[in-house]
Parts: sequence; structure tokens; C-alpha cells
Amino acid sequence: MTDITHRMVETNGINVHLAEQGEGPVVLMLHGFPESWYSWRHQLPALAEAGYHAIAPDVRGYGRSDAPDEIEAYSMKRLTADAVGILDALDVESAVVVGHDWGAPIAWNSAALYPDRFRAVVGMSVPFTPRGPMPPTQLFKQVFQDRFFYILYFQEPGVAEAELEAEPRRSLKLFMYAASADSPDSNLIPTKKKGEKFLDGMENPAELPAWLTDADLDFYASEFQRAGFRGGLNRYRNMDRDWEELPELADAKIQQPALFLAGEKDGVIKMANPEGMKAHVPNLQMPAFIPNCGHWTQQEKPAEVNAALIEFLKGL
Repeated sequence: MTDITHRMVETNGINVHLAEQGEGPVVLMLHGFPESWYSWRHQLPALAEAGYHAIAPDVRGYGRSDAPDEIEAYSMKRLTADAVGILDALDVESAVVVGHDWGAPIAWNSAALYPDRFRAVVGMSVPFTPRGPMPPTQLFKQVFQDRFFYILYFQEPGVAEAELEAEPRRSLKLFMYAASADSPDSNLIPTKKKGEKFLDGMENPAELPAWLTDADLDFYASEFQRAGFRGGLNRYRNMDRDWEELPELADAKIQQPALFLAGEKDGVIKMANPEGMKAHVPNLQMPAFIPNCGHWTQQEKPAEVNAALIEFLKGL
């Protein structure tokens, strides 16, 4: 079997770094925050061995990919166009798109906006939600009021950057542990008051969980030491812009075969009920949630995720 290879491609006006392995039908895997192509390190070889061409880019703003300065450069329109542009750059007619965390909305919306280019879709952790009745930050302010909510905290440019970039390795360690099944409180449901910081109250574990080695954490830390957190945070700052720019998503239905995977201890599914997807994704498969798994689905439980992915792909 071939090893993971790396290259840069031009897509949608920027340069994007790709990690690739295998030959066959293309599976495009999109990571979330705060991660990189490396989040798919366990899936690349497994999919390659199963007969697929697995591709894991650094999403714009991360790793070795370009990180434009403008906040609007991280809109959903731009990010879904990036996904299509990767296919164009590789002369690929269609692919299965897989996304985790913020990569999941990019994957769902790529399937909705470009149904001729994405023949199936897999979302991990974050379910598909159609456009709501009001801009998201307005809704969050109504719901959370005087409580801390990380998406609202991330809105002000420079604030979260200063906190997270002070010690990137520590920031990543605290966040990855806090949202994992290894943490006593993995649900991410806000208990802090407005005015506190993102990392406040997060436990600094004496030992890393088994799924995250020192070498893994070192790799992530080096990527964010170089690229910073601004690109990833700018995705959160486009949620209202997405609402304005993509009114067609209010009535969107994803007709392609679809799969949803999440850890049973993932705090996101406590905030966004996946059951609501069924009306909008008629060809959705929803297996049982992965036991003893938190937010970092494909990293915490790679064997279970790989098995589910390959079964889904073989059934297409």
C-alpha cells in the first residue's frame, strides 16, 4: 500500500495543502476546529487499503494551506467552493464528502449546493441543520443571555486569538481533553458566566488520553504555532454572513445517500439534536452513537469509524 503523500493545489483562488493515500473512488475528508488534515491520520490508510483515494486537505486558514486575512474569506460559500475546487484541480468528476466538526457543515452544504459533484455525504459530530428563522448569533444571544457561549466569545476578532495563541500546545491539550470522552464533563454545555474565557475551568490532565499521544499534540501545536488560530476562528465569524448569503438553504434537502456518526458523549449532539435531520436528509443512515466516544470522533474511536465509513462506502 502507498504511503501518505502531500502536495499543494490551487483552488478557488488560494493554495491548499492535501494529504492523500490510495487509489480508486475519491473520498474527500474535511476537518474541523482546531485541527488539520492530521485529524484523519487513521482514516487515510484504512480507506486506501479498502480501495479508495482518500484526500484530507488542510482547510483554508489551517496548516500549510493559505490563510487570507479577510474575515469574509471564510464564509460557507467560499469553503464549499474550495471543496469543489479541489475536485476540479484533481480532475475528479464526483466524490464522497466526509466532514467532522466544522467540516461537517461544509460537507453537508457542499452536498446541498453541488449535488452533481458529491455523490454521498458523511457528517460526524455536527448534524445537518437548514437555515434558521434568524441570524445565528441573534438566536444564541436569546438562548444563552448571561451565560458564556463559546461561539459568541469567538465573534470579536483578536480576543480568542490572544487567549489560544498565548500557549498553543496548552490550549489544544485543554480543549481536546475537555471535549473528549475521557473528561468527566465532555458535554460542552455552558455553565460559565458571560465575561469568562474559553479555557477557564478546563482541566489540565496529568496524562494525555490514550488516543492522543505527545507526538500528536506536538504536531498540532507546531501547526498552530505557525499558522495561528485566526483562520479557524474566522469560520465562526461568518455564521450571520452565511445566513444572509445562502437563503436557498432554508428549504434545502440533501437527496444523496448520507451517514451520520457521533460519539455518545459528544457535547454537540446535546446542543443540536440529530433526530431533526431526518426530514431534510431523506436517505440518511443513523447508526447507534459510538460508545465511550466524545467529540473527536475519528480520533477517539478510529476502528469503529473506519468500519462504519467503509461499510457505507461499499454500499453506495
